[in-house]
Amino acid sequence: MNLFIYIFISGAILGSFYNVVGLRLPKNIQFTTSRSACPHCSTPLQARDLIPLFSYLLSKGKCRHCQHSISITYPLVELITGFLFLLAYMNLGLSLAFVGACLLISLAVIVTVSDINYMLIPNKLLLFFTVVFVIFRAIHPLQPWYDSIFGALVGFSIIFVIILLSKGGMGAGDMKLLGTLGILLGLKLTLLTLFLATLIGTVVSLTLLSFKVIGRKDPFPFGPSIVLGAVISYLYGFDLLQLYFDTFFL
Repeated sequence: MNLFIYIFISGAILGSFYNVVGLRLPKNIQFTTSRSACPHCSTPLQARDLIPLFSYLLSKGKCRHCQHSISITYPLVELITGFLFLLAYMNLGLSLAFVGACLLISLAVIVTVSDINYMLIPNKLLLFFTVVFVIFRAIHPLQPWYDSIFGALVGFSIIFVIILLSKGGMGAGDMKLLGTLGILLGLKLTLLTLFLATLIGTVVSLTLLSFKVIGRKDPFPFGPSIVLGAVISYLYGFDLLQLYFDTFFL
């Protein structure tokens, strides 16, 4: 139980950092050395303001200095990241596969924050995780090892074709993102990721349309759907594929 708590807290702490990265990296704002500050009054935050989840609860969702409301997305990102780290551990245990899941979740959280706020997936972020995934797969390769290459090429190429056919219906960031994920996932799980992302994106966009949160011509960030599909595929992909084949081909 202590390990469960430790993993959840570690995820929540990292989630707080990933939220900062997702908000600052697209705007080229330094996030490794500059101190966090209130987005409204710019007062630098103290250590007691930076405790994941608890600081938000203790301050009742308001800045201690200007009393302006703090977005609920801050503790929400921390909570979701902690939960996903814990979910990965429950499925994979302490293993190299668990390390890969944590890397994937890290990318997923940053992409989600960035794409929702700015409709942008930074190239620097994808380049960094491309290198990280290549190193990880060199240490813990797929079988066969070249499945990572096929996953990356197919992931990149499918979105590239969709962009050409739809004349810009999807963004280049989505194309590069799926290519990067393909290194980690391999061919089958990359294809499953795209299928799940399309399903998730359709459900979410139709729901937002029905509640008039967005209009029919408003842009819709697809990156969060891709990374959510990737996390599901990484943790449960082969079980889902087996269920599919058992259901329709037996």
